[in-house]
Amino acid sequence: MGYVEDVRELVGHRPLILVGSVVIITNANGNILLQKRTFPKGVWGLPGGLMELGESTEDAAEREVLEETNLHIDSLKLINVYSGANYFTVAQNGDEFYSVTTAYYTSDFSGEMVANQEESYQCKFISPDQLPTEMIGTHREIIMDFLKL
Repeated sequence: MGYVEDVRELVGHRPLILVGSVVIITNANGNILLQKRTFPKGVWGLPGGLMELGESTEDAAEREVLEETNLHIDSLKLINVYSGANYFTVAQNGDEFYSVTTAYYTSDFSGEMVANQEESYQCKFISPDQLPTEMIGTHREIIMDFLKL
């Protein structure tokens, strides 16, 4: 089990503050890598996830992207940090949390893209003007902020 699962065993569904990272990865055509997630089921989002003990947000971003897409990333640049009351979530299982998400972007990646079937049904590069309707709302917000840079 990971850190969050260990804490959940102790506190149940009570609200937690969870810190994580997401990454906008762009290809040479300016398309953005999205993954069709297994949780929430069938919803598109950016690769990323929660920090483990001892990690930096950059470490978490690199680890999560590798785990979810099989891609190695480098040269992360900060978009913004997203936190506060607007980032409160109640998960399908009843877990409550406030997320603190550090968002990065890069076009520096290598490896053969392979979707981790435990976390996503597929990964693909999508044009920013053709984003899926079923998408994690905060990830859409992050992409819109990125496009303003």
